[in-house]
Amino acid sequence: METVRPGPTNELAALAKEITACCACPRLVAWREAAAAAPPARHQGEAYWARPLPGFGDPEAKVLIVGLAPAAHGGNRTGRVFTGDRAGDFLFASLFRTGFANQQASTGPGDGLALSGAFITGTLRCAPPANRPLPDEQARCAHYLERELALLSAVRVVVALGAIALRTVWRQGTLGASGPLPRFTHGAEYALARPRRGSGARIAIASYHPSQRNVFTGRLTALMLDAVFARARQLSSD
Repeated sequence: METVRPGPTNELAALAKEITACCACPRLVAWREAAAAAPPARHQGEAYWARPLPGFGDPEAKVLIVGLAPAAHGGNRTGRVFTGDRAGDFLFASLFRTGFANQQASTGPGDGLALSGAFITGTLRCAPPANRPLPDEQARCAHYLERELALLSAVRVVVALGAIALRTVWRQGTLGASGPLPRFTHGAEYALARPRRGSGARIAIASYHPSQRNVFTGRLTALMLDAVFARARQLSSD
């Protein structure tokens, strides 16, 4: 029998298994299961994932994308981060246009979607009520992001989707950011720590979250998001 050697892919898979079994936050467990038990009409009859979500993407990614949390009828339904809702549709379309994804369609595991050079994760692994996680829930979940990042040693650029994601990234121990929390500004770049391998400092880029509200109001356009990922590719290649 062939021996499986430790490596980023195997260790990420082991971490993903641990994440999906987490029940540390009773309020979130109850909410994700309640959402699955009472789906809207458009999802009647579908089997929901209704468990925490690990990150998804290229283990050798140079760009890490950090969102907020799964949507109750998006990732909580499909079992993959940013998959099955309009925010995910908007995000993956941009990743396809900027060369990080092989297709823009993202419907669920097994749909053929693959990321190259990018890995997507979140500050919270369960869908929170009204998309508003509590501070203690964020604190309990923070170590999962830290452990993912420790395994994603090639990461050079972190794209933070929204103010909560930027705050989480800035306070993330593995990144080693110092100084006061910067003001969130779309497209702004912030210096983080040096990576564990290679040279050059890690950089965070802030972006508005691709939520329906931000997209429908024009606060975030496709051109704006494409520019963020084009810049992330440029910085990660320097």
